[in-house]
Amino acid sequence: MKIILASGSPRRREILTNMGFEVEVVPSAKETMPEEKLSPEDTVQLLAVEKGADAKVKHPDEIVVSADTVVVLDGEIMGKPRDRADAERMLTALSGRAHRVLTAYAVFYKGRSFSKVVSTEVELYPLTKEEIDWYIDTKEPFDKAGSYGAQGLGAYLVKGIKGDFLNVVGFPLSDFCHMLKKIL
Repeated sequence: MKIILASGSPRRREILTNMGFEVEVVPSAKETMPEEKLSPEDTVQLLAVEKGADAKVKHPDEIVVSADTVVVLDGEIMGKPRDRADAERMLTALSGRAHRVLTAYAVFYKGRSFSKVVSTEVELYPLTKEEIDWYIDTKEPFDKAGSYGAQGLGAYLVKGIKGDFLNVVGFPLSDFCHMLKKIL
């Protein structure tokens, strides 16, 4: 089955391709945080829906899927770090603490749209300044929400995950497949 993926995330493409979907990547130009104050769930869902709505205009007869992932600590949304100092700030704040990873996905098909937010709890080990510096030096944090990737070298930082691991990577595949089964 062919899917138009309105996301430039190589992890999302890989997750969907590994499941057997034929994926055409059409990154959306829409990826800015809303100006109005929304809950983290509403914010990530709005971002996912906007990305997909942008792509569905160009691909009205195909299944369009979009997603967005954020890390939430104490109500603060942590997206991708702007620079080294921002990555250090995020990792220091997450050190030794549990937080939530929210991924919203949206599906557009035959004039209908569906969206959902999936939440997973992640706890990081307490991290020393040396460990944070080492991890930032790997360059891995710079394209990841919250400045870490649980699927790569960042696995070293993760003490535990309660919920969907692939949601933390950036796409809740099982949840998506069950929704897709209902709407097709």
